[in-house]
Amino acid sequence: MKKQIKIDFVSDVSCPWCAIGLQSLQTALQRLEGELDASLTFQPFELNPQMVAEGENITEHLAKKYGSTPEQAAGAQANIRERGAALGFAFNMDKRGRIYNTFNAHRLLHWAQIEGKQAELKKALLKAYFTDGENPSDTALLVRVAASVGLDAARAQAILDSDEFADAVREQERFYQQAGINSVPAIILNDQHLISGGQPPEVFEQALRQIAGI
Repeated sequence: MKKQIKIDFVSDVSCPWCAIGLQSLQTALQRLEGELDASLTFQPFELNPQMVAEGENITEHLAKKYGSTPEQAAGAQANIRERGAALGFAFNMDKRGRIYNTFNAHRLLHWAQIEGKQAELKKALLKAYFTDGENPSDTALLVRVAASVGLDAARAQAILDSDEFADAVREQERFYQQAGINSVPAIILNDQHLISGGQPPEVFEQALRQIAGI
């Protein structure tokens, strides 16, 4: 009989380490297929909740936020690209010139959870931004990506044209902030155990085995 585990993956669609962490986690879950039944839910976190509508140049943004030089930013991006490639995720940094507000993406992800398509939408949004260089705050892009994973395009458009799910997303964001989550990815297992950052698959596999008692 498979062991059960609850996973809350707190993250943002503009966070490269969240993409890496998700690939690693899913690799670990594939290794445990047949032994573990995981319930995976994506929870909202905005790296830049005050981001202006037109976004910011990524290099300038990182310099302002973290004090990193262009050389340091390039080195970090090379590391991210290599980590992603090793896990089968393509980071096209030359396409990702800007960083954007992601609140509407989180509203769609909230709806996608209700529709049973949250994981598919999350992965598609990460690919749209990091691999394809798309703007995750653009309504047309969000509707198109939602439709690509089998969600109703007209319903997605209606959500984005309204404030639907805005309060629910903000409530979830506050909950995790008040719980002490201030960086992502933050992966919470069975509401008790925290794994932070884009860890290798082996780290996730070991933690899953230990917590589930496999």
